[in-house]
Amino acid sequence: MTTPYTNCLPKAILLLLLLLAATVTRLVAQQPGNAISGKIVDAKGSALPGVTVQVKGTTTGTSTGPDGTFTLQAPPTATELVISSIGYTPQTVTIGSRRQFSVTLQEDVKSLDDVVVVGYGTQKKSQTTGAISSVTSREISELPIADPRRALQGRAAGVDVTQAGSRPGQGVTVRIRGRRSINASNEPLYVVDGIPLAAGIDDINPNDIASMEVLKDASATAIYGSRGANGVVLVTTRRGTAGKTVVSYDAYGGFSQALGRVDIMNGAEFAEMKRESRRAVGNYDDSDPAAADRRLFSAVELEGIEQGRSIDYPSMLLRTAGIQSHQVGVRGGSEKTQFAISGNFFKENGILKTTDFTRFTFRINLDHQINDHFQVGTSTLGVYSLNNGNDSPVYGGGRFSPFGGALNENPLGKPYDENGNLIFLPTPDGLRSNPAAEVVPGANIVETRTMRLFNSIYANWKITDGLQYRLNFGPDLTNERFGSFTGSKTNARRLAPATARTEYGQRFNYTLENILTYNKTFKDVHTLGVTALHSIQRDRYERAFIDVNGVAAETQEFYNLGQASTFNTPGTDLRTWTLQSFMGRVNYDFKGRYLLTLTGRYDGSSRFGANNKYGFFPSVALGWNASDEAFLKNVSWLDQLKVRASYGVIGNTGIDPYQTQSLLSRTTYAFGNNPAYGYRVGSLGNSDLRWETTATGNIGLDFSLWKGRLSGSLEAYQANTSDLLLYDQLPISNGFTQVLRNVGRTRNRGLEATVSTVNLNTAGGFRWSTDVQFTRNREAILELFNGKVDDVGSGRFIGQPITAYFDYEKIGIWQTDEADQAKSFGQAPGQIKVKDQNGDGRIDANDRVVLGSQVPKWSGGITNRFEFKGFDFSFFVYARVGSMIRSEFHTAYNRLAGRYNNLDIDYWTPNNPTNDFPRPNVNQEEPIYGSTLQYFDGTFVKVRNINLGYNFTPAVVQRLHLSGLRLYTSIQQPFIFAPYRSKYKGIDPEVDDQVNAGQVPSVRQITFGLNAKF
Repeated sequence: MTTPYTNCLPKAILLLLLLLAATVTRLVAQQPGNAISGKIVDAKGSALPGVTVQVKGTTTGTSTGPDGTFTLQAPPTATELVISSIGYTPQTVTIGSRRQFSVTLQEDVKSLDDVVVVGYGTQKKSQTTGAISSVTSREISELPIADPRRALQGRAAGVDVTQAGSRPGQGVTVRIRGRRSINASNEPLYVVDGIPLAAGIDDINPNDIASMEVLKDASATAIYGSRGANGVVLVTTRRGTAGKTVVSYDAYGGFSQALGRVDIMNGAEFAEMKRESRRAVGNYDDSDPAAADRRLFSAVELEGIEQGRSIDYPSMLLRTAGIQSHQVGVRGGSEKTQFAISGNFFKENGILKTTDFTRFTFRINLDHQINDHFQVGTSTLGVYSLNNGNDSPVYGGGRFSPFGGALNENPLGKPYDENGNLIFLPTPDGLRSNPAAEVVPGANIVETRTMRLFNSIYANWKITDGLQYRLNFGPDLTNERFGSFTGSKTNARRLAPATARTEYGQRFNYTLENILTYNKTFKDVHTLGVTALHSIQRDRYERAFIDVNGVAAETQEFYNLGQASTFNTPGTDLRTWTLQSFMGRVNYDFKGRYLLTLTGRYDGSSRFGANNKYGFFPSVALGWNASDEAFLKNVSWLDQLKVRASYGVIGNTGIDPYQTQSLLSRTTYAFGNNPAYGYRVGSLGNSDLRWETTATGNIGLDFSLWKGRLSGSLEAYQANTSDLLLYDQLPISNGFTQVLRNVGRTRNRGLEATVSTVNLNTAGGFRWSTDVQFTRNREAILELFNGKVDDVGSGRFIGQPITAYFDYEKIGIWQTDEADQAKSFGQAPGQIKVKDQNGDGRIDANDRVVLGSQVPKWSGGITNRFEFKGFDFSFFVYARVGSMIRSEFHTAYNRLAGRYNNLDIDYWTPNNPTNDFPRPNVNQEEPIYGSTLQYFDGTFVKVRNINLGYNFTPAVVQRLHLSGLRLYTSIQQPFIFAPYRSKYKGIDPEVDDQVNAGQVPSVRQITFGLNAKF
């Protein structure tokens, strides 16, 4: 039997872990002969572990142990020691003739002086005027993830991240401060090492990321103009540093299991539900149940009832799956040249059989100082990935989804014969084949192969003191191939000839930027920073597909389509767009106390009409470092206090190219008896089409109290989006029903809070800290194409979020004593009872109401970290509260007609007068008003991550000839608390809109790992 560990960890890694554990337990703590030793403490006299002690100007150094002590052998020429630790002010001490040192480090309470990445540069936190959230490499490394966007969930206030299901390599949905657009994109802009991307960041290895900054308000995002309306995520990768070369090996491996099961009916429950579906129409004789069963059930079903058979088809498709990651990195350099090189192998098997994701990444970051005036560098990323089971990245769709069929399958059937051979049709129902046949190797293949090469190349010229010119060039090449094959022995083909399809996509995107910056301080009180930019970005994406029926031999899969018997119409496609930009930004501060930022960007896009290709996007922001005022200087408990305010206008260019033009479509004609092809206008163009614009106002407060024991930020904002890119309706007599125009308005209002606390920091080395993020956003439609009038047909309502659920309101089930009242509505006891909203005595379309929205009332995350003498423990909890979700599970697997298996729900019978679910009825393909069964409270609380690790002492590490060693274990998503799961038989309410019928259950993941430095 294959264990989870053999699936997820190579034998070599298992052996390494065992050898390390065995060796460490036998080590005797000892340090090499020392010439210099000492102890490092904080202001309270408490020992400080993990402090870096380095001989200045050399690579010789060490770290303090749990008791704060250190020893090292310094070269004879050593004159000074540099002592540093995160959160403390570095110190330099003279060696002289001393050989014993006692050093006290002071806490660096000026956390707002930390440098953060902003658009086209960096700033101290104390000097920023925009709303920016940061996620550190430490927070990213705590999660064994393939997509770095998942690290933003619950870690950055104002950012809503959802992932539906647990397919390996599956993407996520990211929304920053809600949704603004109805038809255009709501995706944020991703910028990696200064280069805006068109292909996303899901190919980037999270282990290579140094930090992620989320720009949220107009002051922060206006510098990206037409692409900043949905927020901007800045990704900075790790770079080399001057000093000793450090080789690192980081690895983890583990296994994933389904977090709970979908509760469907067993064989006996299904049989009884099928009987009840006939009783409801008077077609089951309870006086002679044996005879009634013989008329109702097939021979194989009767055999199953007699033998007590109950087949658990979903378990045939699921498995315990493995996950593993291995990364080798080399970082270092000299004063002139620094480098960071890394290679990573990642593989995750899905709990759904035959699904997996494999990725190889290689990165090299180089920086070289040519002389005092010139510097050049590059960030190069190479990626090759293989994904089995997910949607096509080229044309979309096509994912492998057999799980729904397993839930639907009759549990009384017979999946295998006496010899263990698979029976393709377990019951006489010709539309339902054996779900186990779907995961037979080679029966279904859904494969995506991706190759990507991304570069960020720069050259920097220091013209004079304070004046610099920088050239950025970012080419990005992506090749994608999607292939699918569906064999004859699958439910989709049901013994018909096999089908196959291939899709090819190639994207080449490049960005060329010229940036001029000037920074100068005048008379020690006036600081001026000016940035000017010219940028060109161009994107070319071509794709093609071909699909066939009648694959000659199933072993050919999708690799030899030319031998197929039938060719369907192929397709090719080319899309290009260009963006030209001019930008200027001015930063000014007086004595570091009063701050001003002015930004303007002028963008021209080929996507828009000839009359409106260019748009101007300005912003202004003010800041006040109140804690620097004389009247607050002597407030001992106040470290820093800053007030910010900003207002600006940003745009959205997120529509497909050519939408401003009238497009041709092919059509058919008949010339006599001969068919012919021709072309007609397929859609109306609009040369006046222009940008969606979002005007955003933001007020913020940054604070640090009690020497950094309590710090954080508060934000309040409103974003008004106008000139929505929305389809306006036309009279059908024109030959067209709609045209894309700039009509409609939306609004987002919200509050955000980020708070960090140091709860305990004892002299014994115990430290407990907490990080909390809170987000509350309200989105609303203010106008549509016809003004302040609801568009009921499209499900859009004034004053409601962009997505609102509009349907009848279920208030129970008609009971036996309500038969007369039910009859007046054309219904009967046992059927769904909906509310007569207007009280007119009938149920019609006028009784539909807005039931809710997928937008939560609030969301947030809390991380607690504990450290003690080398041990570290953390847990992260994420909550999303007050949303409504749609569940296709409760419609697709809740038909109650007796043909397909069903969720194990509490349905109505004369002897069970429940108000939960209606009575089974063979004459109904689905219950009357059955759509009302799909709406549920989407509230959930998830324990996202529990992490326990141990950093070995310097004595042990040196004995192993290492410079650092940490072993750890983590559990991902061990618990989900949600009424949708506990009460309503659901799986996971974390979705962007609805729980799809084929959604794979969420997983609980356990990993074991190590971080070693040489």
